[in-house]
Amino acid sequence: MLKKRELIGQESQILFDLMVHPEVFPFVRHKAYSHDEFLFLTKQIIEAEEHGKLISRTITDEWENPIGTINLYDIEDNAGFLGTWIGKPYHGKGYNQLAKEAFFNEVFYELGIETIFMRIRKENIRSRKAAEKLPYTIKANETRKSVFEQLNSTGYIYDLYEISKDLFSLHMMRNSSIKEDTQALEA
Repeated sequence: MLKKRELIGQESQILFDLMVHPEVFPFVRHKAYSHDEFLFLTKQIIEAEEHGKLISRTITDEWENPIGTINLYDIEDNAGFLGTWIGKPYHGKGYNQLAKEAFFNEVFYELGIETIFMRIRKENIRSRKAAEKLPYTIKANETRKSVFEQLNSTGYIYDLYEISKDLFSLHMMRNSSIKEDTQALEA
């Protein structure tokens, strides 16, 4: 489902082709207008991760084909901003939630992150709905007012969402307990 970013030719070409789709491209943080530029940006992302400035993974489907990326940017004080994009052919197939849960498990339990923020453009209805579906996400426009105001210093552009390690952990424990109860009933 997730793997570290690489500079493999075929993988980068597939990701670039998926990224430039008109329904995906406007919402990508690091836009590349050519495959060469995409390779250059990927190299910069890999180097930034080596310096602890961000965390970046390639999202893969069940056959390990690259279908998008998931990233934690601007890491500071064990918190960062999430950026995810998935190619248009894979929208609505459940990959977004699976990728997020795998990524959150890694960053919270292996890499020491405590808080993940999501800034989502008001007009990005697809991303807002996806964020609000996650039971461990809180809309943080009011609770994190200073972060919200910093994001919107030139006008109301973004809604702010927060995922804490504690709330994510609680959700995962509940899910585990429900699965155990269901298996016990079926036995």
